Amino acid sequence: MTLLICNAQLNFVVGDMAGNARKIIDSARKAYDQGARVLVTPELAICGYAAEDLLLRPAFIDACDDALKTVARELAGLKGLHVVVGHPEGGGIQSRSVSVTKRFNRASVLSEGRVIASYAKQELPNYQVFDERRYFTPGHEACVFEVAGIKLGLLICEDAWFEMPAQKAREAGAQMLLVLNASPFHVGKGLEREVQMTQRVKESGLPLIYAHLVGGQDEVIFEGRSFALNAKAEVVARAPAFQECMPTITVDSTAVEGQLNITGTLASGGGSWQEDLWHALVLGIRDYLGKNGFPGALLGLSGGIDSALVLALAVDALGADKIHAVMMPSPYTADISWLDAREMVQRLGVRYDEISIAPLFEGFKQALAGQFEGLPEDTTEENIQARVRGTLLMAMSNKTGAIVLTTGNKSEMATGYCTLYGDMAGGFAVIKDVVKTQVFKLAEWRNQNDPYGTGRNPIPERIITRPPSAELRADQKDQDSLPPYEVLDAIVQRYMENDEGIQALVADGFDRSDVEKVTRLIKLNEYKRRQSPVGIRVTHRSFGKDWRYPITNRFRA
Repeated sequence: MTLLICNAQLNFVVGDMAGNARKIIDSARKAYDQGARVLVTPELAICGYAAEDLLLRPAFIDACDDALKTVARELAGLKGLHVVVGHPEGGGIQSRSVSVTKRFNRASVLSEGRVIASYAKQELPNYQVFDERRYFTPGHEACVFEVAGIKLGLLICEDAWFEMPAQKAREAGAQMLLVLNASPFHVGKGLEREVQMTQRVKESGLPLIYAHLVGGQDEVIFEGRSFALNAKAEVVARAPAFQECMPTITVDSTAVEGQLNITGTLASGGGSWQEDLWHALVLGIRDYLGKNGFPGALLGLSGGIDSALVLALAVDALGADKIHAVMMPSPYTADISWLDAREMVQRLGVRYDEISIAPLFEGFKQALAGQFEGLPEDTTEENIQARVRGTLLMAMSNKTGAIVLTTGNKSEMATGYCTLYGDMAGGFAVIKDVVKTQVFKLAEWRNQNDPYGTGRNPIPERIITRPPSAELRADQKDQDSLPPYEVLDAIVQRYMENDEGIQALVADGFDRSDVEKVTRLIKLNEYKRRQSPVGIRVTHRSFGKDWRYPITNRFRA
């Protein structure tokens, strides 16, 4: 006997229960018409992932319950169809001083208008961006249901990273595992998932279908790339990444020796890290603006590499007609910065304006002349220039409704090489989790590739090759204040992302003065990062939900 199982690799919106339910209903009908008798949705598809403290509101859970009932009712007439829906269920006790969770992260099987089986997630992650123990109680029981003579066991995301839940499903009679997922993207995560699921299949002896979410939710990206493994732990089906789709997997129960034969379409496992990262950043921009209703985006274009990269990403994400680039030269802006900025906007066809900040900068200095009398110029005057620019961009944002995209990178966020209320002013930090060395490599990759049909070589070569500078004083270079970016980024990645200590870095050959300087700057600038815009997470640890360091802190190691 043959069973067709469809993965609903879809982009859901947190809190839009009615819209999410409608998307599930429409997808189920389409899959049914194509012969599928099982549709598997991602984790918490009804409410979107991650709903965070919305899950604590009784009205939110009630709306989720209503949406689940709507899906069951609307699909009741599709005989033999089984829809596996991820949703929250239950409540708890909440007061000013006490919180007791009695809420579950569930997967319910709907068939002909009824819930015929239900499963509660057993392994609740509480690391990196995850905080599920704040909201959910772990389940303990396996869940197995039968379709076309095949017994299907349910797991939810983190469950499949551990041996016991799969073993419980096997002991309950499962012949195959269906795994609902909302697994956040970071570079290389796709391969990590497949390797881990391969291990799970080898341990359990059960083939596995991995149904994954796609889309951006605030700082988190889900890239899809759903897949299926046969009993030999071979990848036999894989969906495309970074796009909605509904791949169908064929399960044949007539194979010899009682093994299920699993087949499907095998898309590419991914290209270079630059390609994956580019698609993730584009998806993050598109969904943040689209889901929050922003009509377009503004950014300050300096003629430097960071703003050039963000502009190219924004055009790929939104189209040139929704982007407004503003050059705001100061007395220290080099002529080549003007020329390169003008050339880039011509290549991309975006709206472009130039607003000199020189008169405003002089006005600030005059207003403060009495207070600053006898004091030399220093970073104060540099920061005034950045804050004038931030004020102008935010004014245009207020007037038009377009969101300001900030252009600071992870290297700058780490070391505080940015101005609070200046270049940090804005609504969405596109490359907040991309270190400077990666910024250059991404720019080079984009010039050689045109993934969204907006044109090759959007970034003038001189922007990529000239030494980076904030251009806030005469002849300024980034490396006047920071170690070489190759050194800085390596320290940031090992110290901040991997929690390696100062002594370990020195022992591995890093100069102690560089390590001491970078780690000191990371510590000192926590107060800045707490006030920075939300930005796209693309590493396994970003300056966001998965970085929770105290501002007041005397620890150094």
